[in-house]
Amino acid sequence: MKIIAVANNKGGVGKTMQCYQLACHLANSGKQVLAIDLDSQANLSSTLGVTVQRTLIPEWLIGDVKVEDIIIPSEGSYDFHKNLFVIPSSRHLASLSKLLILSESEIRKNAGRKERLLKLRIQEMSTKFDYIVIDTPPMLGDELIMSLVAANQVLIPTQAQDYSIDGLEELMDTFQIIRESENPTLEFSIIPSMVNVRRKIERQRLDELSQNFKVTPFVRNLVEMQESISVKKPIFLMGKNSKGYRDYRTLWDSLGL
Repeated sequence: MKIIAVANNKGGVGKTMQCYQLACHLANSGKQVLAIDLDSQANLSSTLGVTVQRTLIPEWLIGDVKVEDIIIPSEGSYDFHKNLFVIPSSRHLASLSKLLILSESEIRKNAGRKERLLKLRIQEMSTKFDYIVIDTPPMLGDELIMSLVAANQVLIPTQAQDYSIDGLEELMDTFQIIRESENPTLEFSIIPSMVNVRRKIERQRLDELSQNFKVTPFVRNLVEMQESISVKKPIFLMGKNSKGYRDYRTLWDSLGL
């Protein structure tokens, strides 16, 4: 089982878009896929056709409920949905930090540290899925840290713009700490996202990214990307003449997915 977290501590960089396209692509390839939505905005959950009034992710993490009680099949008319399942989020996820504090002694006994909770819970279902894809909130909180500890690979969508690139430094520092303390085999790739290749400044920023980080092929800022989310139709179903399809095909090939 491979665990892929999609993360950035800055919002508006196409993070949930990458999660949606990746999870659907893997499920369409015949893999059993679980998408875990750790963002309280629950955009990934709703795009996969799942909405809940109250997520049980906090209770699942501390061990009060079993994973079978919170996994829901994704919903849609396409064949790949039979391979794609969701642990959905909701606004209730915002109470996670408070619950972790209240459960501190129990967490210490069972997991040692709260950062290891997600890894522990995922290990309990290691034979059920080929891939787990985790969407994280745009902040360096408990959800993001737990995802970095649990994941094999982190995909970091970022725009080819100054503020987005500057924000990578804090995330890279956190990444290095996690690798040294909890997850030494963790790998990461930066995905230039929502790129406008006609802008000279963005082309320059792409060059800078490539010189300093491990960077994948970029994904352009295309209207059909937003259409894909709006109509809940992944980009690979847009047809082989689709520019978005070609971008993502190149991206997945470069990542071996």
